[in-house]
Amino acid sequence: MSSSTTQPVTASVMPTVMAGIVCGLVGFTSSFAVVLTGLRAVGASQAQAASGLMALCLTMGLGCVLFSWRLKMPVTMAWSTPGAALLAAAAAPHGGFASAVGAFMVCGILLALCGLIRPLGRLVESIPAPLASAMLAGVLLQLVIEPVSAVQADPWAIGPVILTWLVLTALARRWAVIGALLAAFVVMAVRGVFGHLDLSNAAPSLSFVAPQWDTGAMFAIAIPLWIVTMSSQNIPGIAVLSSFGYKPGMRGPLLYTGGASAVGALAGGHAINLAAISAALAAGPKAGPDPKRRWAAGISCGLTYLTFGPLAGLVSAVAVAAPKGIVETIAGLALIATFAAAAWSALAQESAREAGAIALVVAASGITIAGIGSAFWGLVAGLVLYVVLRRRPA
Repeated sequence: MSSSTTQPVTASVMPTVMAGIVCGLVGFTSSFAVVLTGLRAVGASQAQAASGLMALCLTMGLGCVLFSWRLKMPVTMAWSTPGAALLAAAAAPHGGFASAVGAFMVCGILLALCGLIRPLGRLVESIPAPLASAMLAGVLLQLVIEPVSAVQADPWAIGPVILTWLVLTALARRWAVIGALLAAFVVMAVRGVFGHLDLSNAAPSLSFVAPQWDTGAMFAIAIPLWIVTMSSQNIPGIAVLSSFGYKPGMRGPLLYTGGASAVGALAGGHAINLAAISAALAAGPKAGPDPKRRWAAGISCGLTYLTFGPLAGLVSAVAVAAPKGIVETIAGLALIATFAAAAWSALAQESAREAGAIALVVAASGITIAGIGSAFWGLVAGLVLYVVLRRRPA
């Protein structure tokens, strides 16, 4: 009797467990290049970038396991991919990576406060969605053009990566970026890259950085990172879970993701949040017919992230040794869908179209004023025009 009842139960759980593993696999492989590119852009060394990637994997993996187990819901978390893209398009702060770490900590504190102080969360929600999307689209534009520049510089290395991505986008969209990553590995193997890897920093380790508090970094990194993480990740993440009948509430997840982001910042992690797009992989029907059992997908997703954590050093070493432009190409390809969605949201609403356009253009310009980067100024420019146009007589 025991074996006959155990086998059907095990069989029914397997699709749920596999859905969570796929969620974690897709979440990591589709955007780790964006994270590494972003951390290096704001001054992280190879070891610090690897540490940041590991800290993110550990904190979001632990969060997936804890919340899915406690709430019996498939609550999945992820690093802030739009936030990493924002970093990749930013300039290194004057104080170096230590100033960026200080900004990461402030962002984490703000995220946690959104869970404690509801009006603070509503402040982010009050920012017109077209303008928040326009800021994100402007930042992403600088990254999604990287594959175009890279293929011109080295077509034999970059061409196969883009072609693989294009074919899989048509045939199996979910695996397009993973396929591009595998194509990049093939290119690297043909060029003999793996025979000359510097593995001195490949062992699992966390590199702690004492934060510095720099006003410019607060405006250039902390505030834009907080806004895009809330508006592009946490708020949509709750909406995705709600669409499948799960209501975990905002308070607990925000307190955890904010607090974990602030602590993880000391090891170089920029921010974690509720998963948005990938959340559907663990919470939707493909994770099993019984919604009450899909929480197992959240746990297997978390365990997948925890498994990837110790591999961060090796991943970083491979990324550093890759032919010029390959990592940037994978990051750009991974962000095209996000850019398209953000650009559409920025320009779709006619009443805010001009304000969205100016926010997008300024954010994409790469300008720096008073040590503050273009993402912040794009949002400011868009808000100013938005207010002016709303006060204009009909």
